[in-house]
Amino acid sequence: MGLGGCIILIAVGAILTFATDWDMKGVNLDVVGVILMAVGLIGVSTFSSIARRRRVVVPPTAPVVEDDPHRRHHRDGYSDGYGV
Repeated sequence: MGLGGCIILIAVGAILTFATDWDMKGVNLDVVGVILMAVGLIGVSTFSSIARRRRVVVPPTAPVVEDDPHRRHHRDGYSDGYGV
């Protein structure tokens, strides 16, 4: 069940608990609503902890290593690709 399903459970539970006054024989809708809200909250917390663990951590890029400062670049006009 995803985050949307958990939010729907919380909403349906709140509607059953606070917005209805139906009487059903053998079923207390207030308790059913509280149970649905609790299950939705547990689902949201579980989903957020799993999503936090799945987060991709990009390792830092490798540092740029400069050429050896003692090495001389040879530029004779032909090595850079412009001279033929």
